[in-house]
Amino acid sequence: MPQRRFLAPWHQPDLFEALARGEAGSAGTALDAEALAALRGKPAIYHCISRVVDRRFVLGPAEKEQFVRYMRAYEAFGQLRVLAFSVMSNHFHLLLEVPSPPERRGADWSDEEFLLHLASLYSKRGVAKIRWELEHFRDLGHDSAAVALRERFLRRMWDLSAFMKSLKQRFTRWFNWQHGRKGTLWEERFKSVLVESGHAARVMAAYIDLNAVRAGMVEDPKDYRWCSYGQAVAGNQRAREGLQRVMSEGEAAGHGEGADGRPHPEAVAVLQSWRTAARRYRQALFNALHRNTSREGEDVGQTGESATRGGELSEAEAVGTRVRHFVDGLVIGSAAFVDRTFRWTRERFGARRRDGARKIRGVATELRAMRDLAERT
Repeated sequence: MPQRRFLAPWHQPDLFEALARGEAGSAGTALDAEALAALRGKPAIYHCISRVVDRRFVLGPAEKEQFVRYMRAYEAFGQLRVLAFSVMSNHFHLLLEVPSPPERRGADWSDEEFLLHLASLYSKRGVAKIRWELEHFRDLGHDSAAVALRERFLRRMWDLSAFMKSLKQRFTRWFNWQHGRKGTLWEERFKSVLVESGHAARVMAAYIDLNAVRAGMVEDPKDYRWCSYGQAVAGNQRAREGLQRVMSEGEAAGHGEGADGRPHPEAVAVLQSWRTAARRYRQALFNALHRNTSREGEDVGQTGESATRGGELSEAEAVGTRVRHFVDGLVIGSAAFVDRTFRWTRERFGARRRDGARKIRGVATELRAMRDLAERT
């Protein structure tokens, strides 16, 4: 039986209210009330990955192009933001910013506003059909039926799982039609890691954009057409906006939290210009590229610099290699962020677990990860 996916606590209304009342989490959760309140209405960032069945290399240039087109269409429809991405030959990575749903989840949109939004995903013919149905229900005085029709679409917005499910299913239908096949294309459910905004998100974005380099497909991510950095350098505005946002988050302290451990009330004040963001992001990629360019899964050994750290890789070196916590963890960020998330979701762990933050083994970094749920996602 599929288990619940691990979601940001502040995006779970029932848990949020229970925590606010002191009816959930651990004994120290009451001390986090201000931090929890500061996150109300804030987005959550996730690193998502999904692989092709049997890890088969079936995604060629045409398939990657089509996947990116669908990704952008569902991004607009779902009211999400793709911060970074990489589409490989047998899997894909996405760094997604999922907004907190508005209080009425679109119920306050007029029918015209609703239909205009559907045009971001559906054809003119499809929107016309939905318009006719809505008008038919309204003319008959069946407002409840019109509301139910709208809800079928609205429930798929502002939702991580709905976005991933829709994107993967739509691409599978296209892929099967193109290749004369039937059945599932993707193995298991997608994996997701909750990522703290700011420094952790920047590290994760660089890790994603360096996928093609780790695979030995290109020497520089700017030369890989199907990743966020490659598209941004080529002038794609949406790719640029995603990386600009990544590089602007948490600028007040360089991380997502202040010195007191609480989230900054305004993590993003003004987006950096693309020129500034590109220069800083390029430097992060350059550090990883030139410190370590080995393929994913290979033994990287010890460079002279890492040897002086007792064999630990630098953060930049880790981005240039395969780090399991980036893919198989549950939460990644500062120790304060990870431990607080653990306290908020304490009931999902075994009784003997005392804290959530774990050091990323073999890496010299202040980032911490949370793993080993008693109830797997």
